[in-house]
Amino acid sequence: MLQQRIHGIDEQEHLPSMLAADARELAHQLQEHQKKIFSPTAQKTMRLFSPAEAAAFIGIGEGYLRQIASEGHGPQPLSNGRRMYAVEDIERIRRVLDEGSKAGKYLPHRRAGEKLQVISVMNFKGGSGKTTTAAHLSQYLALRGYRVLAIDLDPQASLSALFGHQPELDVGEAETLYGAIRYENPRPVADIVRSTYTTNLHLIPGNLELMEFEHETPKAMIGGSAETLFFARIGEVLTTIESFYDIVVIDCPPQLGFLTMSALCAATSVLITVHPQMLDVMSMSQFLSMTSELMAVVEKAGGRTSYDWMRYLVTRFEPNDGPQSQMTGFMRAIFGNRMLLNAMVKSTAISDAGVTKQTLYEVERSQFIRGTYDRAMESLSLVNAEIEEMIRKVWGRK
Repeated sequence: MLQQRIHGIDEQEHLPSMLAADARELAHQLQEHQKKIFSPTAQKTMRLFSPAEAAAFIGIGEGYLRQIASEGHGPQPLSNGRRMYAVEDIERIRRVLDEGSKAGKYLPHRRAGEKLQVISVMNFKGGSGKTTTAAHLSQYLALRGYRVLAIDLDPQASLSALFGHQPELDVGEAETLYGAIRYENPRPVADIVRSTYTTNLHLIPGNLELMEFEHETPKAMIGGSAETLFFARIGEVLTTIESFYDIVVIDCPPQLGFLTMSALCAATSVLITVHPQMLDVMSMSQFLSMTSELMAVVEKAGGRTSYDWMRYLVTRFEPNDGPQSQMTGFMRAIFGNRMLLNAMVKSTAISDAGVTKQTLYEVERSQFIRGTYDRAMESLSLVNAEIEEMIRKVWGRK
């Protein structure tokens, strides 16, 4: 009787087999769920923007936008006389305005002498909003007219999924950045870059094959077979396509490995996301210590360790939460101007959009309580605009 009651406990369970079986079943069910949300032939699209939103992205007043549109450069008005702007409309108007003004006033592409900006977004504790930050920053900069490349360096590939590329279904062998930085038979990185449904935004997707770089690098280091050291490989491949882009945003893996170190050495700037709670901040303390020690080793080997800027971004911030406000103040007292002035507030609008693998720029305002959506969008715009301003400052622009 006792033997029956403890059936399953006295029998050894083979962990690798169980995990493999669970992974297969979970992947299958997720694929079925994906098909229900998006049919196999469906493609993600960007929503239409209101005149106020379109004008803000272009950097002009709403009245001026109406004038430009009435001159035949905007979309046709709807039955109610209101115009709604597609991303393509915004880009077309931006180009029309740029032709009639000082070159570069409305098209913010890099100019002669302005270096490619590579922003590595990182943190090593789940729930910090790292991928959400990278996704919204990439889209915001593209909507502002910059030529942006988003790189999903996280094997979990959540950024790829947000941008409509399912890692299990749509990303094949050597179609991640690993294909370009692997030690044997690397592919040209230009062959791996994909367009997205957002004008000006390209993507290098991720999936589990990125872990191969973590496994192969120690062997290459021991065998001395690598012509380029691991920490220089991402930066090296980016030089081959840098003329096509103004800004690169890298969503780093959630661990301090060879991929992350290579992303740090390729970066010109670093953005560290942090959730303002004690356990998260304590975890970040350990991460900062480990990162500094490893970067010192990389620096001795010739890796780049100086940046245009490094900032901490408070994410999932709840302004009415006393302990969170205290922790944010605590960090500001320590880090000073290395903290972004604006924080990304916690919002059901962002989390609910993520359920259907969408960003806040993609979902319709009508899907949410107006105040909830507006607060999230205002917070998002302030954070991204602050980062954009630092990029422009590096380039020496007003």
